[in-house]
Amino acid sequence: MFIDTHAHLYLDRFDEDREAVMERAQENKIERIYLPNIDASTIEAMLKLEETYPKRCFAMMGLHPCSVKENVEEELRIVEEWLNKRTFCAVGEIGIDLYWDTTFFEQQKMAFRKQINWAKDLGRPIVIHSRNSTNEVIELVKGEQDGRIKGIFHCFGGSVEEANQIIDLGLYLGIGGVLTFKKSGLDKTLAEIDVKHLVLETDSPFLAPSPFRGKRNESAYIHQIATKLASIKEMELAQVEEITTKNAIEIFGE
Repeated sequence: MFIDTHAHLYLDRFDEDREAVMERAQENKIERIYLPNIDASTIEAMLKLEETYPKRCFAMMGLHPCSVKENVEEELRIVEEWLNKRTFCAVGEIGIDLYWDTTFFEQQKMAFRKQINWAKDLGRPIVIHSRNSTNEVIELVKGEQDGRIKGIFHCFGGSVEEANQIIDLGLYLGIGGVLTFKKSGLDKTLAEIDVKHLVLETDSPFLAPSPFRGKRNESAYIHQIATKLASIKEMELAQVEEITTKNAIEIFGE
């Protein structure tokens, strides 16, 4: 089987055909789909999807850095309440985003640290968002790593040096549709990185791989990402399937 370690299939872009999306995922052997939260507004839809597909969809809990605004304390309070209420597969998606707006950079760092420490206390992995902030995130995680941090550096698209820094921190690299983009350069980076450090993800509905680029992404497209990775690594697709699935289970558990 394949595992999609990062998909927002609960968003309204799937409201018209979510069941068909899930069927296509199953037809393509994507047996597990992990759902990162965004903020308080997405929790209900995310938990409903998990309830509808209890052995296939697994919810995380966290506050996305793009949702860190003036009301950050209230959003964090809600996350903490949920983390204490039931078990989630991970704390995520958390991190720093300096692409759209840097106004709340200090608040993003505070929220990131706080959620990392909740994950450590709960023995849960973290799923990290790091758009335009790779170095900042690496340094922050380095400062918090005490042997208890594990998880995924979601949507990795950086250099070999950055990849090795992340691996040295004990984290896996989440590889998605960007790998199939002609000018991303990620193919050259991953040629130097062992598959034992990688997991597959779609980030649906965003970042659809070629030949679907620009369209809505979905979990079934893990197949295109895995096929590209197999080509780069000169491996059989079945080997990529086996190793990346094993890695995801190592992170999230059976």
